[in-house]
Amino acid sequence: MPKWSKVVLKVLGSLIGVVIIAFAGVSMYIIFNKEKVLKMMTAELNKNLNGTLTIGKLDPAFFKGFPGVSVSLKDVVIKDKQWPAHRHTLLDAKNFDVSVNAAALLHGSVEINKIDISNAVIDLFTDSSGYSNTAVFKNKPTDSVKIEKNTSPSTQIKRFGLTNVNFTVDDRKAFKLFKFEVQDVDGRMQWPVTGWHAFISLKTMVKSFSFNTRKGSFMKDKLLTGDFDISYHQPSKQITVAPKVLNIGSDAFTIGGKFDLGKPNVNFALNIANDKILWTDASNLLAPNITKSLKMFNIDAPIAVTCKIAGTFGGGGDPSIFVTARISDNIVTMPGVTIENCSFSGVFSNNYINGRGLNDDNSVIELYHFNGTYKKVPFTIDTAFINNLNTPVATGIFKSNFDIAKLNGAIGDDDLRFTKGYADLKLAYKADLVNYRISKPQLGGTINIKNANVSYLPRNLNFKNSAITIKFAGNDLLLNNIRMQSGQSIVYMNGRVNNFLNLYYTAPEKIVLKWRVHSPQLHLAEFLGFLNRAEPVEKVKRGKKANMNDALSTAFEKGTADVHLQVDKVYYKNFLATDATADFLMADNSIKVNNLSVKHAGGSLKLNGNFVQNGKVNDFTINTKIDNVNTSNFFLAFNNFGMNSFTSKNLSGFLSAQAHITGKINGAGDIVPGSLKGLTTVDLKEGALLNFKPITSVGKFAFPFRDLNNIRFQTLNMKFDIDGDKINISPMQINSSAINMNVAGVYSLSRGTNIALDIPLRNPKGDTAIIDATERNKKRMKGIVLHILAADGDDGKIKIKWNKNRDKDKKDDKKTENTDDKTGS
Repeated sequence: MPKWSKVVLKVLGSLIGVVIIAFAGVSMYIIFNKEKVLKMMTAELNKNLNGTLTIGKLDPAFFKGFPGVSVSLKDVVIKDKQWPAHRHTLLDAKNFDVSVNAAALLHGSVEINKIDISNAVIDLFTDSSGYSNTAVFKNKPTDSVKIEKNTSPSTQIKRFGLTNVNFTVDDRKAFKLFKFEVQDVDGRMQWPVTGWHAFISLKTMVKSFSFNTRKGSFMKDKLLTGDFDISYHQPSKQITVAPKVLNIGSDAFTIGGKFDLGKPNVNFALNIANDKILWTDASNLLAPNITKSLKMFNIDAPIAVTCKIAGTFGGGGDPSIFVTARISDNIVTMPGVTIENCSFSGVFSNNYINGRGLNDDNSVIELYHFNGTYKKVPFTIDTAFINNLNTPVATGIFKSNFDIAKLNGAIGDDDLRFTKGYADLKLAYKADLVNYRISKPQLGGTINIKNANVSYLPRNLNFKNSAITIKFAGNDLLLNNIRMQSGQSIVYMNGRVNNFLNLYYTAPEKIVLKWRVHSPQLHLAEFLGFLNRAEPVEKVKRGKKANMNDALSTAFEKGTADVHLQVDKVYYKNFLATDATADFLMADNSIKVNNLSVKHAGGSLKLNGNFVQNGKVNDFTINTKIDNVNTSNFFLAFNNFGMNSFTSKNLSGFLSAQAHITGKINGAGDIVPGSLKGLTTVDLKEGALLNFKPITSVGKFAFPFRDLNNIRFQTLNMKFDIDGDKINISPMQINSSAINMNVAGVYSLSRGTNIALDIPLRNPKGDTAIIDATERNKKRMKGIVLHILAADGDDGKIKIKWNKNRDKDKKDDKKTENTDDKTGS
């Protein structure tokens, strides 16, 4: 070994020996002077206290703080002067290990290098008046000269550690409570001239992190692990926490912040960020009042969030909370709704309007560029706001353009089913949220539907190539530029519902829809569904999700439609009318017709009536006036009113009539046999009775030389009392060029026909020359009169026979006349 190496080793060994001897000497000094050292240390620590610090026992820890000297303090207790009143001990540590500078200790002073506290309770308490037990620590001088003069090395702790320490900040005045079960804290301190710098590793359980104890704790029962880089700047009195990763539970957050100690109440601002966290995990970190609201929603995939919390540790009140979130191609669930392919940027703040406080009433959720699909219906919300979490109000602008068939999945296809067409909508809305469900919204904007095919299932009505513009104006609903086509029928409509939005959600059965309808041609057979009661359609069980569709169904079925109709041409089987106008009131399976007027068969018809839908058979009541219609065409149009033996081929002329009739009509639009009841009066002018079998049958043997196949008359007045399948013919006179007759009796649509015919044999051909009506009337029944009865035969056909009862009645009348003459003479 070289000589110089031997010298170095000897010197090094000597130095180590000196250090060991010195360390042993200091340790022996402490052992033999424990009481003196304890008093020195207690006195030094009490210099900066307005209270008491007591140490139960001091023991040296030989190699724990090497090369310094370590002492282990037992039962270290710090109390402020007001402890007897509030009973909150600032520090109660079972183990308090202190490492001191050995050289300074030999010179009679204490310089603390490291403090380790374990099995301890730290309780920072502030009562309701604002007094804090931290008043035990004396205020330090503020100017730089005093700082340099009075700051001693004993106050500059270089290392510290906490193990199994319960740490509490309980502020009864500000309603704040922070409680931590500290498992391990390891800190290193640097002391630049401007303040201090700490590097801390932390592992602690959060038992309470309440900025407002009345609303609960953030991060409750979450384990925090991570490192902190903290600096204190004495001139500005600010603590700065550099951004570092802190694990809260299983999620990693980047956290940084500032604390301003220069204010009477410590102001703070924390910045928290996580680029990938689940919605439920983020919600569970917040206070219960916020978590409760957020748990009504869910976002499937992780999201990126930032959060800024700013406030004060004194003075009471909630901190300012500002949260941002970015959601991309996600699935969002809210009460009653699931939105897929969802992307948006979101903001939460509890300070929506400055000056109104940091609270739920002044909170807002803001959504920007919200895109998604609901039941395959794509939509966009440019901006949306939910204000006031206590009584939430939602506002926003809703846009969408989609294939309307996708709407079936959104509202259900129980009533309306779309198979073709496009919808384009833009709506501004404002709505209360009750349990985060939309209630009584205020809407403004339009919905345009084009080229749509739609079926209304309860009444089996189908429309094609339809278009509609729906406009919301305040609470009113406007339905404009509607074009609907069903078969050959084309209908143009404009409608309005006053107070629609209020009634839709509260009493849809009270909705009144006012329509103005025009049609160039209307085929009534294509709308026979309106004659039927709406068929019940099996509802898809959706629970509470069906509320919107149920209200829509109720509005359709229970609401009232007030329709003013104009139709150029109306078709129904053989019926054709022009220039039709009418007012309809349709409500809850009934249709009321007012002022119906049409031109038909060269004349006009006016009608008022009511239809009541009772299933497949419907009751109706009509009052009608017919003016100068072509009789043959009129009978043909109405299918001969159910008669088989008297049809449009048997009658010609111009008909005027008035009728009050009740009856039943089936879903096919046919009158139910035997259902008619009512009274009808008929005036027939320039008429002709053509090939009417009861007359032609008599003519074969009574008037063989007269043309009874074509009996013409100038005027015929008739009155009929309809009772089921029986038509009671009031006595009437038929005066024609071929034959005169008196007619009365019953005509039956089934069995029971019994019509009495009184027919004079004289030819009335020349009676038209008699000018005096009275004279002409006396002469019409002169001569031989045939009394004939048209009645049902055994085979069900009408048979013609002599009316024996009528002959007997005539003889009795004659005898009575002769007796009266004798008595009178």
